[in-house]
Amino acid sequence: MEAFLKKFFRTYASLIGLAVLVVLIDQFTKALVRTNLAFGEIWSPWDWLTPYARIVHWQNTGAAFGIFQGFSLVFTVLAILVSLAIFYYYPRVPAEDKTLRLAMSLQLGGALGNLVDRVLQNGQVTDFISVGNFAVFNVADSSISIGVVVLLLGVWWKDRQEKKHLADSSPDEPPKTQSEIRVEGSGGE
Repeated sequence: MEAFLKKFFRTYASLIGLAVLVVLIDQFTKALVRTNLAFGEIWSPWDWLTPYARIVHWQNTGAAFGIFQGFSLVFTVLAILVSLAIFYYYPRVPAEDKTLRLAMSLQLGGALGNLVDRVLQNGQVTDFISVGNFAVFNVADSSISIGVVVLLLGVWWKDRQEKKHLADSSPDEPPKTQSEIRVEGSGGE
């Protein structure tokens, strides 16, 4: 059992650590809003800032940024499935692929942060960050969105590096595509 726990901790420490940090920040900020602002109440440190950015106590039964209202049960199940999928795939991601691991950690933290609300707040997620005319959101929503951006940037960067490496290794030949590399690697030319 001790060997299993050591392996589990080694494998999942960074995933769980960052996800728990996101959940703690998310739940702390939501609790501050629920405790200090009535539903619908707006707070801003300066009047001139209010049209651009403010804190507002809002509830959401849909997905991130208020879309698909009324589908809380669907998003509860989806958050559980996404979390399980991240736990399943995380150890299969090479340790060197830090961007994908970071993206997965942020997405797990965001999914769990909103899941906690759905379970403890009768299917409603507390949102409070309001910027301009954009939908009201929270730390968990932000974490999911940042995770997606990190994932896309990581894929773009990795693809760019592979193309550069291929171009540098054989300057007389055009760079090969991923499918050409896979075909060559499998022995079928």
